[in-house]
Amino acid sequence: MTYKAVIFDFDLTLADSSKGILICFKHTLEAFGYAVPDDRTIYNTIGLTLMDAFDILTGIKNNPKREEMRAEYVKKADDEMVKNTFFYDGVIDMLKEFRDNGIRVGVCSTKYRYRIEQSFERQAGCMPIDLIIGGEDVNNAKPDPQGLLLCIEKLGLKKGDVLYVGDNIVDAQAAERAGVDFAAVLTGSTTKSEFSSMPNRAVVDKLTDITALVYKE
Repeated sequence: MTYKAVIFDFDLTLADSSKGILICFKHTLEAFGYAVPDDRTIYNTIGLTLMDAFDILTGIKNNPKREEMRAEYVKKADDEMVKNTFFYDGVIDMLKEFRDNGIRVGVCSTKYRYRIEQSFERQAGCMPIDLIIGGEDVNNAKPDPQGLLLCIEKLGLKKGDVLYVGDNIVDAQAAERAGVDFAAVLTGSTTKSEFSSMPNRAVVDKLTDITALVYKE
């Protein structure tokens, strides 16, 4: 094997959660009396922390209501997120195959850990992963490498043993700062040309294409 572990971002990398995210952002912005941007503008914030996303979507830096808005978003997400999150084709089988072949599987995301666990349980009916580092597990969100480094530490591996896979430029930045190999998947809002400015092993159209990086030919 080329790597002993593959660590993934969650939203728009392993699963399309955009429907649930759009519902929750629109609800929260309306509840606080803000204009609701178009879907693409909201979509482009996926991968950022809720706090940063609210600053962008309201146009107010360090919005004084951002903590209240975060709480309202989370409350709405308890009802909407998991049922509106869908794993990409072939992803669950790929994760199972990795583990069957002795490759550890982790998730490092700004999304809350319990929400990721619920998504696997409801939508996949299994937990084909070894470890989740979620937003509640770190003090500094991506592109800070804290979560990724914590994931590697808990897996008991070295940086050179790990491939990190994500759909957003903040994922690429976190991998670079952590000193970890990175592969980009084009299922999010970041384009191939944007990823070309960052060091990466590959840029793929669909997630299952990364298997060629993980297994030796």
